[in-house]
Amino acid sequence: MAQFWREFVQHRAGLTGLIFLIAIGLIAALAPIIAPSHLLDVTQLLDQPKFAPPSLEHPLGTDHQGRQLWVRMVWGAQVSLMVGVAATLMSMLIGTLVGIAAGHFTGWVGGLLMRIIDFFLVLPSLILAIVLSAVLSRGVLTIIIAIGVTSWAGTARVVRSQTLTVESRDYIARARALGAGHWHIIIKHLLPGVMPLVLANTTLTVGAAIIAESTLSFLGLGDATQQSWGTILKNAMDISAATSGYWWYVVIPGLAIVLVVLAFTLMGRAVESILNPTLRSR
Repeated sequence: MAQFWREFVQHRAGLTGLIFLIAIGLIAALAPIIAPSHLLDVTQLLDQPKFAPPSLEHPLGTDHQGRQLWVRMVWGAQVSLMVGVAATLMSMLIGTLVGIAAGHFTGWVGGLLMRIIDFFLVLPSLILAIVLSAVLSRGVLTIIIAIGVTSWAGTARVVRSQTLTVESRDYIARARALGAGHWHIIIKHLLPGVMPLVLANTTLTVGAAIIAESTLSFLGLGDATQQSWGTILKNAMDISAATSGYWWYVVIPGLAIVLVVLAFTLMGRAVESILNPTLRSR
């Protein structure tokens, strides 16, 4: 870990992304302190101006109900980051398990797993997520499940390729000759061999999960009682903020999504360049 950190800090773009994400994470964690929930209660904001542009009194402007947009952005960061990270962990877990099994087991088991992976690869994940979100009860947990269940196939394909590479090494053959079973080989040899690739892929997938959450919320499939950046964009669309001159209502949440996804991408590229032997040699 010490060696990894020494190499990571040399990637200025990745370090910048990490610092930005730490700051956003702290803001999201301290949301109840920074922006108390009563600031979102519209019944207590009757004297607040609606659609007030950004100013000293209203740093990021107000929305169509007089709520401070910065308050909604702080609470939205909490939901968006939580959904992005949780959905990515679910996706990585499913993709890693299926990918290792598809690469390790031969015969009809490996063939069946590959057909399942191929099916989810060709199936539009966003459409499947929309269907799941529409069928299940609306909520943050539903969005996490919808994104996690539909976005694991790409990880499984990559993990399978790495598993086949590890399987071809001599120490795997020696382990089999000494009587090692499937469980021992998977846990002791295959899993450590694919984990660096999984970790690098995880940081790159979080950004895609955040975009997916924002898309589902923008389409009205999220939890209307929870604040998220996608929900803010949906509210802006509902009142035609873009064409009515309320530019801050659209630009600010959209810019936040772009910056967070960019930060995860920069950090993921840095991690990938360290953990991937081919990129490190370059």
